[in-house]
Amino acid sequence: MTQEQRSTFPTASRTVFFVSDGTGITAETFGHSVLTQFELRFRQIRLPFIDTLDKAHDAARKINEAFVTDGQRPIIFSTLVQTELSDVISRCKGMYMDLFQTFVAPLEQELNVKSTHTIGRSHNIVDSEEYKNRIEAINFSLAHDDGQSHKNLASADIILVGVSRSGKTPTSLYLAMQYGIKAANYPLIPDDFERGRLPSSLYEFKSKIFGLTITPERLTEIRNERRAGSKYASIENCRYEVNEAESMMKREGIRWLSSTTKSIEEISTTILQEIKPDRRDY
Repeated sequence: MTQEQRSTFPTASRTVFFVSDGTGITAETFGHSVLTQFELRFRQIRLPFIDTLDKAHDAARKINEAFVTDGQRPIIFSTLVQTELSDVISRCKGMYMDLFQTFVAPLEQELNVKSTHTIGRSHNIVDSEEYKNRIEAINFSLAHDDGQSHKNLASADIILVGVSRSGKTPTSLYLAMQYGIKAANYPLIPDDFERGRLPSSLYEFKSKIFGLTITPERLTEIRNERRAGSKYASIENCRYEVNEAESMMKREGIRWLSSTTKSIEEISTTILQEIKPDRRDY
């Protein structure tokens, strides 16, 4: 990296804490969404399972130490439910943002109902139907990854197709973990291109198929990380496969998008809008 590049690359300017009585995923997800609006780098620390006063005081000590080290206030995203715990953290030398007070308190007033204020309630789902559906969907997606199995495709909510390394597996697993969607995925390979047809087992379920593509340049970068210097990763082969796959999807009338510049979240949201599984609305 050149001196000029170093001077323009943003250094970590603030420490950010995500404090929660549970896993901290809610605080972190919300915090990330907010922080991405600023072209700065943040040192991010998750402090989960802060469910006792001792743990709250220990968390407060870490936050105050960051204030001393950085010379400026840390930013704190909190989803602590119990008032006595949030009070400890709110007294820290940081910018404190209580997500529950921001949203729950106005909802209590609007709904005229007091919230439960129960620690870990948002993650107490081990016995819930939704949790079981997600686990089942994950197992299904793993069993049907990369065309491993043709069994039970009638149970699939979505079937992803595309060339190898175009983003099918991470998208399938994200859909399963986040939404409980049973997603199978199939690679489009040279044999398919020679036949000019999708794998025969997929035609019965064509309404569930969604295609992913990618630019040849990005594809060769990804493949070279796995099999450097191989024909599989060559730019010529990547151009051939991408061109053939896109031509096939157009001929077959398959909805598709390019994963080149899109996040897994964006890809998944588009797929759900297009396929619209019957089980729920998104």
